[in-house]
Amino acid sequence: MNLTEQLKAKRIESEAARDKIQVETMRRATEQLLNEGVGNNALGVGDTIPPFALPNAHGRQIKIADLLERGPIILTFYRGGWCPYCNLELRAYQKNLAKIKSHGAQVVAVSPELPDQSLSNKEKLALDFQVLSDVGNAVADNFGLVFQMPNNLAEVYQQLNCDITKHNGDETWKLPVPATYLVAPDHRIIFSYVNADYLKRADPQQVLMSLVDWKLHA
Repeated sequence: MNLTEQLKAKRIESEAARDKIQVETMRRATEQLLNEGVGNNALGVGDTIPPFALPNAHGRQIKIADLLERGPIILTFYRGGWCPYCNLELRAYQKNLAKIKSHGAQVVAVSPELPDQSLSNKEKLALDFQVLSDVGNAVADNFGLVFQMPNNLAEVYQQLNCDITKHNGDETWKLPVPATYLVAPDHRIIFSYVNADYLKRADPQQVLMSLVDWKLHA
């Protein structure tokens, strides 16, 4: 199955394991974000990404400018290792990592989780690419991706024993909209996928096609 099919199967499985009130609360929260246009003003194709440096899973500061000197980057913002849909996405990029590297590109994943949490997830998923911690969502905010989780949705996650505040090290209950960018070495965005519906993600094959096309015309 491709990533889109995996995400659909996971949604069906997850909803079957929850009560109807939890499922409906999560659906309405997503609809609210979409209706409010969350993510609509995020950076997109043609924009230049802001410079940033973030700690990786081992606590070492990684400058995005240094990575871009080596070639284009697939930059993906995800909610956290507690999110099964995010983990499916990260696994999909790991599966396609050899192809991505063969085209001279790298993958960089960013979440608001603490470095220790990022390290645990990196090891659990056996990820062979940089996983960075944007604690406080400062970088994601500069990309126009951050939203405030509604109180009723936060209650559902707590009922599911998922305390996002412990993962992120703050009490804000703020998260980034899942987003994937392909960034050229000149820091310009050449592919963008931003969707407030966390059940939908850019398939790595789609991003690979954009990478190949960029290389042909660069």
